[in-house]
Formats: sequence, C-alpha cells, structure tokens
Amino acid sequence: MKNSKVLLPSLLFLFSAVVLTVTQPPIGWSALAWVSLVPFILACSLQSKPKQLVLVAYVVSLAYWLGNLYWVSPITIIGWIAFCVYTAILWPLAALCLRYCRAKRIPLLITVPVLFVGIERSQGFLLGGFFWRFLGHSQYANITLIQMVDIFGVAGLSFVIALVNALVADLIIASRQTRLFKPGSIVKVVVVLAVLGAVLCYGRWRINQSDKFVTQGPQVASLQSSVPQSVKRSFQNSDELFNGLMEKSRAAAEAGAGLIVWPETMVQATLDSSVLRLLDPSHSYRVFDQTLREHAKDTAYVLVGAYGGVPEIKDEDTIHLAKRYNSAFLYRPDGRKADEYYSKIHLVPFGEVLPFRKTVPWLYNLLMKFTPYNYDYSLDYGSEYTVFEMSPPNEPDAKPYRFGVLICYEDTVPAIARRFALDNKGHKRLDWLVNISNDGWFVGFEDDKVSPSAELPQHAAICVFRAVENRLPILRSVNTGISCLIDSLGRIREGYLAASPNFPIKPMNRTGMAGWFSDEMPIDKRVTVFSKYGEWLDYCCIGVFFSLIIVLVVTTYLGPKIATRSSGKTNEQNSR
Repeated sequence: MKNSKVLLPSLLFLFSAVVLTVTQPPIGWSALAWVSLVPFILACSLQSKPKQLVLVAYVVSLAYWLGNLYWVSPITIIGWIAFCVYTAILWPLAALCLRYCRAKRIPLLITVPVLFVGIERSQGFLLGGFFWRFLGHSQYANITLIQMVDIFGVAGLSFVIALVNALVADLIIASRQTRLFKPGSIVKVVVVLAVLGAVLCYGRWRINQSDKFVTQGPQVASLQSSVPQSVKRSFQNSDELFNGLMEKSRAAAEAGAGLIVWPETMVQATLDSSVLRLLDPSHSYRVFDQTLREHAKDTAYVLVGAYGGVPEIKDEDTIHLAKRYNSAFLYRPDGRKADEYYSKIHLVPFGEVLPFRKTVPWLYNLLMKFTPYNYDYSLDYGSEYTVFEMSPPNEPDAKPYRFGVLICYEDTVPAIARRFALDNKGHKRLDWLVNISNDGWFVGFEDDKVSPSAELPQHAAICVFRAVENRLPILRSVNTGISCLIDSLGRIREGYLAASPNFPIKPMNRTGMAGWFSDEMPIDKRVTVFSKYGEWLDYCCIGVFFSLIIVLVVTTYLGPKIATRSSGKTNEQNSR
C-alpha cells in the first residue's frame, strides 16, 4: 500500500515531465501543452504525504531539467548539474503549495495558473532569471493565440494554458466524485471557454488590423556562420572566420541589402576606437577595422559583433583592457564607424562573467577550476540601451530608421527588449530590433561537421515573443543558426528576397550550416500595453507564489512547534 502511494505520484509527475518535454521545439507537439500539467495536479492530492510528494517531485524535476538542458553539459558539466539541482527545487515547492491550496478548497482555476506562472518566473531567480521552456513558448507557431502577449507578456499565455490544464484536472476530480454535471462544473467550463474565446478574438483582431500599421522598410541581410565554440575560442582561425563572413557580406550587398548583420563576436577583435588608436596600423584589429570601413563605404550599413573595451597602459607601455565588453559596432556607407556602440547588459553567469571574484575569493578560485577556460574570461556589464540610426537608401534627407541590438540570450529577457522599445515619454523609438548570437556553444562537432542541439530552435522560438510583446520585428544573425526574420505578429518568415545557394526556405531547417539571406523589414507603428507596463502579471504571480511558501512554512512547520512549546509552558505552569 505504501509503495502504491509513492508509485502513483511518481508516474504522474513523470508523465507531466515527458509531455512538457515534447511540447517544445524541436519536437513541437504544442497541443499537448494544454493537458501537460494535469498529471502533476492530480499527483498533488491530499492522499499524498508531503515528504513523499517533495521527494518524488524533486527527483522527477531534476531528471526533467538534466534531460532538457543536456546541451549545456559539453560546456560545463559541473555548471549543468548545479543549475539543474538548483532549478529542480521549484517543482516540489509548487507541489506543496498546490496540495495546501487543495486542502483549503481554493479553486484550481485560480491556484494552478498563478502557481505555474510564478514558478516559471522564479527559474534562475538568483542568477538574473532563466526564461526558458515556459508553457507559453510551446505555442510560438500559433500566431492567433500569441497576439495577447502584447498585453500580458508570455506569462499571460502560460496563464491561459495552465487555466485549461486546471479545468481538465478539475473535471477529472469532479467525475470521480460524481459532480461532473453539477452547476459548479458547468460554470467553470463556461468561464474557461469564454477566456479562450476572448484570447482568440483578440488575436484575430490584432492580425486583421496590422495592414493599417505595418509598412515596408529597407532591405536587410543576415549572415550565418557555422563555427563551433571549440574552434572559435582558440583564436587561431580569426582571419579565416573574418574572410568567410566578408565573402557572404559582399554577396548580400550585391543583392541590394541596405543593412548587413554579422553574428555575435565573430570578428575576433576589439573594435573600440579608444583601443585601436593605440595599436600599430599593421595590428590585426586595425586591419579588421579598416577592411570593414572599406567594405561599408558606398555599399551598406554593416553591423558586426566584436569586443569593446577601455584601454589601460601599464608598465613598459603594455596595453591592457581595464574593461572588456561583448559589443556591437555599426559601420556606415560613408566609410566611418558610428561613434556609439552597444555593449551587452545582461551577461550570462559562468558563460560570460564569473561571480564572487571580489566578494568570495575562495569560491571564485574554486569555480575557476570548472570553467571552459584556464583564465579569467569575465566581461563587464554594459549600461546604455544604444539606439543605432540608418538613413533610408537613396534618401539622405529622409527620417532615419532606428534600431536596437540584443546580444545572445538578451532576446530571452522580456525587460531588455521592452526598455529598448519606448523613450521616456512612452513613444516608440525603434523601428526594429536585431539579435546577434553565437549559439556555437551548444552544438556538437565531429569530422568537421556541426551537429545541432535542441537549444537552437528553442532559442528562436523564445525570440518570437519579444517581437509580439513590443510589435517590433527582429532580425536574427546567429552563428550555427537559426538566423531569420521575425515580423511584429510573431511569424518566423519563410523564404526571402535573396539568399546564398541551398540556404533553406524554412527557417527551422537553418541549423548547423553557413549562409546568408536578405529580405524587406516590415515596420509596425503600434505601441503595446506590455511595452508601457511590462511584466506586471509575472510579478503578481511570483508574489503570490512566495507568499504561499511563507504561509505553508508558518502553518505547517512553525505553527505546530510554537503551539507545542506554548502547550508545554502552560502545563508546566499548571503543575506549579
């Protein structure tokens, strides 16, 4: 009997874990997301003992994260395990909270959506957030459904999916108790169907009105290299990488592109002017910079990913970098490099910055032993949300186009794209966003062939929501893929105006290969509720989630102990 009480919750949690896995790309069985939480909810019954529930939920959650983040392990096995061990805590916390709410007869239609949006937003809480594998992300290809995120963000979509899951679980529970056709169950069905209907109607309305607000902008091009990080980080192929991208860039320019975008840090040089002016003209950094100036002159705007830095001259006139940045630089058709450049604001812990160097030195030294490099590779945080300008081709006196750059995983962080979108007066200040990334970290490499991982399509799917949230199209240029153009309705555009030979028409097939494509940029004039007010739903749900944890601790654990002590004191006083 005891074994059955453990076995059933284990199977239910495991079933949810499997279904949640296959809902996301590259498998993409998105319809299953609408029932993926039902086994989880049923497992959190009052018949389940709290300690057993916590243990089972944690073990299955750990297996879920280890399996679905397998692509991190080649970079740092210790980091992969540590992050999964840390993130897996959320499932048992959610299970305890859900069981508590069921005991207090709080309706599942309220409890489940709030809890699961709360735990999604809690992922990577102490590391700046980990915006990956949300329920809503599974629906990236459902264009009608995702339009509502321009009000609520992706949390709103996760909320609706969790709401449907709660209804299904509620009806299963009601059928066991012969309450299925009671008025309460019917009302719940009507409420959920009304919410779904409202979401779909809103989506169709936003799609149908887009023709009034969307205009065609300039022709833009995206370059895609296919270089695993193991090859790139040796810095032995800098010239070869640069020349390969330059060849693609010239081809894109000949196809008529007015803006050409290169992937993140694929120019292996520090291109900050304050550094370059201190170097000999024959230095490779100066050569790269001059070549880019000559390429852009009378041709196109060229945006490249490289390193920025603040120079510092030490003993014997040796140049060091007091600060180092992951940056984007814009070269102009007049042969100059723009004065402004963007430096990445949201650095990836352990990937781009190693914490505890100043605060806990011994822990920092320990972590250094488990990093992919044998030196301190930490970068510095950028702080400016740089807006680049581009004059319309053949119209030098026309109003310039304006765009911002998201580097690497910054396109997964809703707050960063939102801060780019509007100025201080709440007016839209950008025409589009660019995402440059190096996903070569997360691919295999054997016999000179790149083997893609699940990270590539999942990263592209998440980027879709930044476009819809702010009605800003996004041009992605990604080493190893997926490079694509996402319009302001969240459609990952298939096809192009021009492209390199054999470059796939379907974007999700552009993995583990090199190439380029060019297309027209659609510009949307709409300002969204999300751009103005941000992740208010996320923070409400995470607030409730943490409050429930506090209530659970106080009532379940601290309360009985306090009562026992008080009772003991009373008995002692009575005996006296």
